[in-house]
Amino acid sequence: MKKTLAILALLMCTLLLAAGCGGSQEQAAVEKEKVFVFGDTTFNPENGEGDLDPHKDNGGWACIRYGVGETLFHYSDKMEVEPWLATKFENIDPLTWKITLREGVQFSNGKALDGAAVKACLEHLVAVHKRAAGDLKLASIEGEGQELTIKTRQPVPTLPNYLSDPYGCIVDVSAGNAGGITVGTGPYKAVEAVPGSHVELVKNANYWGEVPKLDRIRVRTITDGDTLTMALQSGEIDAAYGLPYSSYPLFDNEGYVRSSTPTSRAFYITMNYESELVRDPAVRKAVAMGIDKEGFVKTLLQGNGYAAAGVFPDTFSFGNKSVHTEGYDPEGAKQVLEAAGWKDTDGDGIREKEGKKLTLRWLSYPSRQELPLLAESAQATLKAIGFEVQADVTADHNTKKKNPEGWDVYVSAMVTAPTGDPAYFFTYHCLDASDDNVGRYHSDRLEALARQMEGCFDLAERGRLATEMQQVILDDHAFVFCSHLRMSMIAKATVKGLTAHPCDFYEITAALDKD
Repeated sequence: MKKTLAILALLMCTLLLAAGCGGSQEQAAVEKEKVFVFGDTTFNPENGEGDLDPHKDNGGWACIRYGVGETLFHYSDKMEVEPWLATKFENIDPLTWKITLREGVQFSNGKALDGAAVKACLEHLVAVHKRAAGDLKLASIEGEGQELTIKTRQPVPTLPNYLSDPYGCIVDVSAGNAGGITVGTGPYKAVEAVPGSHVELVKNANYWGEVPKLDRIRVRTITDGDTLTMALQSGEIDAAYGLPYSSYPLFDNEGYVRSSTPTSRAFYITMNYESELVRDPAVRKAVAMGIDKEGFVKTLLQGNGYAAAGVFPDTFSFGNKSVHTEGYDPEGAKQVLEAAGWKDTDGDGIREKEGKKLTLRWLSYPSRQELPLLAESAQATLKAIGFEVQADVTADHNTKKKNPEGWDVYVSAMVTAPTGDPAYFFTYHCLDASDDNVGRYHSDRLEALARQMEGCFDLAERGRLATEMQQVILDDHAFVFCSHLRMSMIAKATVKGLTAHPCDFYEITAALDKD
């Protein structure tokens, strides 16, 4: 009997141990799942990113940044166009392009990427996205097998560049956009997207390229710089985009890695030509001469950028070195205002003219950390020459900028050449037909140069035209370009493959990994 009881006890222990081991194996499998948490400042309606749909506003930026969508072509580190979902293209004639699609690519839902799917995507894009329609100028698309034939209404020399824009992410439009989630071809697929809060991503088992190394990714929207800093310090997040520059020294140690690159993102002032004050050319010129760009970059940006002269940085052949504008000259600005009748007659430090104070209403927004700092800098330097600057740095800027009577200058950030071509900034922001000409600027000369640019296939000539177009808007003081961004992402040392790119929209890729 004792022997039997001992055997039974042994069997019970064995069964309990087996059950325990099974539970441990299950738990271990969960713990082995690779999860990456990314802190970002940009996924919110304030930046035009209301969801991941590239066919809505700036949703394409979130779509491509978070590894959900891919475009037919993409950019090298030198901002040269390379094949991606396409393998090659041929410009048959000025109006006809033939594009060969990559074999074996699937959307994350398993549907094959073919000419018919791309045709449906691009046709829907130009039907609902004003800027894309204006850029691409599509007349017709034919898709058969892996071949795509695109005809444009007029020559579009940089069609492959425009198809590399984030709005050009190829998505399965037949799958819809439930919950703001689109179905792309990227290494990750979104399962939840709450603008202003987070995006949940999981590995795309149908990905055509390198096998994604992470199982799940959570992108957290954290717009407050101090909160973002503390999240990275405490380990709540693995990496961050948009940290305050004052926080960078906290991560200059072996526990973290930083990836940085110069970009064409510019921080600049748009003049409101419907403002009586701004229509005075002396006021515009004085503002341009009263911004201490070098001081702003050195002191407030702590060297994480470089002063701008024009639309594009020095790294572009048609960049800052090719244009000429006034530098920081407070004494010269005072003389310009004096000559135009703006004088401080009551001794309060603010100039007046015909009974009206020289009060500049400055509209901007806080989600780009550089913009509140630029407002702070301008308030000081413009005050020294006789301006009163009333800064309204608000998340509601998109609504307020639609009322031209409510502001004098609008200060924003923009990647001026995300397509690697100079036409982008002008067609988007400066022309009569531009989608975002918020300052209602008009120049006959600029319109004529833009028409020349439209039909120009020669890259050197496009660069020459871009230099001349920059000079037109600088001579009019219609825009003041303050600085360009040196973009950085900081991560724990255990993170691999998170690399800053000059275009500023390739972030989460299949190469991203975490030890």
